Amino acid sequence: MANRIEEIITSLYEMVQDAWSLPLGAEKCVLERDKVLDMLDEIISQLPVEIKQSKTIVESRNELIGQARREAENLMREAQEKADKLISEEAIYQETKRQCREMVQQTQTRMAELRKASNDYMDDALRRTEEAVAEAYNEIKQSRARFRAAASSTAGGQTSSGGRPMYDAAADED
Repeated sequence: MANRIEEIITSLYEMVQDAWSLPLGAEKCVLERDKVLDMLDEIISQLPVEIKQSKTIVESRNELIGQARREAENLMREAQEKADKLISEEAIYQETKRQCREMVQQTQTRMAELRKASNDYMDDALRRTEEAVAEAYNEIKQSRARFRAAASSTAGGQTSSGGRPMYDAAADED
């Protein structure tokens, strides 16, 4: 159809070129009125079809552009959602990692406190044991000294079969 309109326009152009010029009016010419009007009518009748086709093409193009735009928006939205999800997951991961570091630090601190408390307890228990042993040792030394004193002061200087003085329990009770 577009070719038909172009053919008619080309024919009109040739008619104007080939038309007789008017005397004293080089810019004016004589044309067959009916033939020109028929050609113009045919162009006019063809134009609505061409215009409709153009409109259809433009509408199709606009619809295609709109569809592409919607698809692009959907893709962008999905990409943003995925990015947000990944960021959220990364934030959760980082928070979990921070909490783990904090728990390890607290555990290490607690272990150090328990180790110190255990060491302090053990040191105190050993000190008390040392004091009890020292006190028992002193009592033994005192008992031995009393024993010697009692043995040397016994009447007649009795000695055991090994040559040591005999222990007198009654003297120890004083």
